[in-house]
Amino acid sequence: MSTAAVTAAPTIPTVEDLASDVIADDFDDMINPPGLTNHWATAQVDHDVLAVRSLNVPPVSQGDSISGQLYLGGRLARSYGQPVEVRWRPDRVERCTVVDGWEVRTTTVCPPGEPGVAVQLEVTDTTGTDRELRVGAWFDSTVTCAGEPWLAGAPPQAKNGLTRTGARRVGRPADGSAASVQGLVDDSGADVDDGGSSRVAEVVRTVPAGGTVRLAYVHTVARTEDEARAAFDRVAADVPGAIEASRRTWDAEIEALFTPGNDEFGGCLPRLVTTDDALRRLYWWGAVGVLWFRRDNPASVLGRTYDTLMPRYWQSTTFIWDYSLSSMVHALLDPHVMRRQVEHWVGLDIEKHFGTEWLTGGPVGYWYSVNHYAMTRLVHDYLRLHGDHGLLDAAVTTPDGRTSTMGDEVRAWSTAWHRLRSSSGLADYGDVDNLLECVSSYVHEVASLNAANVWNLRTAARLSDLQGRDDDAARLRAEAEDLLPKVLDLAVPGEGFFHARQPDGSLVATRHCYDFATVGTTIADDVPAAQRDAMVEFFVRELRTPSWMRALSPHDDDAGWSLRADHQWNGAYPAWPADSARAAIALGHPEAVLEWLPGLARTANQGPPGQAHFVEEAEEPIGGGARKTPPQLPYLIDWSCSSAGAWCELVLAGIFGVDVALDGTVTAGGCVADLDPDARLEGLVVQGRTYDVVGGEVRER
Repeated sequence: MSTAAVTAAPTIPTVEDLASDVIADDFDDMINPPGLTNHWATAQVDHDVLAVRSLNVPPVSQGDSISGQLYLGGRLARSYGQPVEVRWRPDRVERCTVVDGWEVRTTTVCPPGEPGVAVQLEVTDTTGTDRELRVGAWFDSTVTCAGEPWLAGAPPQAKNGLTRTGARRVGRPADGSAASVQGLVDDSGADVDDGGSSRVAEVVRTVPAGGTVRLAYVHTVARTEDEARAAFDRVAADVPGAIEASRRTWDAEIEALFTPGNDEFGGCLPRLVTTDDALRRLYWWGAVGVLWFRRDNPASVLGRTYDTLMPRYWQSTTFIWDYSLSSMVHALLDPHVMRRQVEHWVGLDIEKHFGTEWLTGGPVGYWYSVNHYAMTRLVHDYLRLHGDHGLLDAAVTTPDGRTSTMGDEVRAWSTAWHRLRSSSGLADYGDVDNLLECVSSYVHEVASLNAANVWNLRTAARLSDLQGRDDDAARLRAEAEDLLPKVLDLAVPGEGFFHARQPDGSLVATRHCYDFATVGTTIADDVPAAQRDAMVEFFVRELRTPSWMRALSPHDDDAGWSLRADHQWNGAYPAWPADSARAAIALGHPEAVLEWLPGLARTANQGPPGQAHFVEEAEEPIGGGARKTPPQLPYLIDWSCSSAGAWCELVLAGIFGVDVALDGTVTAGGCVADLDPDARLEGLVVQGRTYDVVGGEVRER
């Protein structure tokens, strides 16, 4: 294949390149509706063709209320039972339906820099006769400014009074802490309402055969009514302009992702040059999936942050675990933000909480047993990719008021498992809520995090080498070698999965992907060859599916315990396929990954990775890709999740085999030659130097 042919393939996507498939939504038919953000406001479209839900601009919140539901001919449009076709792009959501001879099309955006949403509405006659159109919108408001941290999964909301003021509807809570302003406007931006009530605005027009009526629904929120009205006025004055501004802004931000010296980030990701569509699509999926969670909210006490879920749950919260699963991307893309976030977490008690929220910087939730591994991974990636080795000697204040250094904290994390050590010599990582939450048997002494302890010790030893602390390095390495065989002893003999040892010493076989992925990405070279083969055979046989994977084998005794698809038999969390693929490569079986990539790429057809996707047996795929799991009980799954960066790491570290040592030495290898021999990475910036990776060779510019 010629170099010219490779170069012809795109290396930077546009919003159109990233557009989802058209998804048919038959009124809550196991569909998770798409989200929108401008890095300040977030929202989600609803199953209706016009409605928007979960509009939140922290600290101002509408919770999960739905507003803007469409009325046609005086009747709730969704009551006709017509499916709505939905298409997502980073900058907009397009919806279309046909009701009673009216074709209804909408384009929804979060206008850049504004605390709200705008929905362009076009209603076209399809009957070929002159007709009267009655079109309206139903309003709701639960706006509030709680004045306290958002510590629950769902954002705050409050009972509102909804009043009609001219053609607009204004919502206010009893305490007057916030306001929402909603209404319909015409092409000129003028308010329109030919009747209706406090709940419904309605417009009546005579439409010639085949004619179209254009309106817009605008919804803004703020702490005061004056601020919400001013935002409404700005957006309503030019809704088409707001839609175009959203496109331009998103295209510019996406270009900046892959552009050295850009004005958006502290770094960038390398450009992927390949003719393999699946590889390219998955890489872009991961990169834009991280960008999606960037928050530049002036209310943040931490400055720029990256949320974990959106648009419905845990807004303003960053989970340590999920952030670490995109660690390589954060270190390459926004290293200064990453350092600030890590240092902030050091100042809190990571043995009591799973993350922080940025309205106050305070802790959220209970302890996740992964935290020590996650924090070690974050510091390691930051140091090796960014090169800011002074971080190790930087003074930090611990939650108990001690002054420490980051290097000392990493060493402390690597041995924190001592406090959890049982008589077997392994750490007991607690009960279901401390681990995977919806797998009742995956508890106590699990192979994954005990293998991670071996990696933590070795990593802390390498960092100690860097600081000239030879005695510490030797001690940590010796401890890792002593721990390793105890971890490997958890393997089920002759099988590719592991036991979880219980407090009474009994062994429970657990066929979960987290053991496979974590053992494979932390200690693969230490696993005996026969066991490596058995692990990949188990993965292919019981976990991998054509376009996704099961987190838990359906043969596992716990498969009947839950239907939450992020960790159970019916689906998987978005980082698990990517991390499992890296594990399979590290365990010596890249073929199990390369043959899987086209199916995985089909799943990148519904917007950024969801908090979980269903496997094919659980729900019919969408366009050949694993369907996003919906938000309602018993699933409780959000539309998107920040661990998307795991897909970039699969491409960079797994398929290209890029490895960066703490001294900045870059090597490569991987299995990309078996996929696309001419594929290359351009502009990989490591510790201030720029490299291209071509054919397994690393070339400094």
